[in-house]
Amino acid sequence: MAGVFKYKLGINEFSSNGSNLLKSLLAEFIGVLLLNLFGIFSCLHGTPTMISFTFGLIVFMVVASLGHVSGAHVNPAVTAGVLAVGKISFVRALLYVVVQCAGAVAGTGCLKALVPEAQQSTFGITKLAENILPMQGVGMEFFLGFVLVLAVFGVVDDNKPDSRYLAPLVIGLTVTFGHLAGIKFTGASMNPARTFGSAVISGIWSDHWIYWVGPILGGVAAALLYVQAFAAPEPEVDLAERYRTHADEKEMARLDAKRDLA
Repeated sequence: MAGVFKYKLGINEFSSNGSNLLKSLLAEFIGVLLLNLFGIFSCLHGTPTMISFTFGLIVFMVVASLGHVSGAHVNPAVTAGVLAVGKISFVRALLYVVVQCAGAVAGTGCLKALVPEAQQSTFGITKLAENILPMQGVGMEFFLGFVLVLAVFGVVDDNKPDSRYLAPLVIGLTVTFGHLAGIKFTGASMNPARTFGSAVISGIWSDHWIYWVGPILGGVAAALLYVQAFAAPEPEVDLAERYRTHADEKEMARLDAKRDLA
């Protein structure tokens, strides 16, 4: 029981697999740094459509290039969903969120240093549109987080190995359509860390809590729903095929033994 508790908590992360943990944390940091750097870069001069595609494409790139290292969560809402269904330890999840936020601040800070002051604005701060109530904003961000995490779980399902090849594209396009749908209402954060980076650098914290509560609740709800209701069933095992394979292996071993004796 104690061993299971330590595994769930993640105490063993530092001792048994420290180098892997550090690589994963670095990947999450770099992933969100690039997300905020290029995504908010487009916010300084782009149309809503351009901004939507920029965020979607950078997520596509990050998942494709870093997914094998850390899972490319690059989003506390995704990490919260994965934690809720027990697919990541508490310690690793907590560290992921910390480095995701740090990466977001670093990415936005890099942009502030690179862009001339005359062309700087609020650095992609996400805020509610006029006449949008706070709880409406929470609801919109809830469903934006929901569809993103639902897409993530759908393409990384262990029993759907073929869908993994489409994971970067599907996740990137989900971010794109989420922005296209909601950018004029809430800024379509979908990602608490992305909003956190903008808030730190701009100093604007209006309704900031909405962009943590909404996406995280949506992500947790999507993860639980997928695991409980939509997870692909394990492939059926053909017992006859298994028997034939086992028999073939035994025959090969027998022939190898004869050769050795010869």
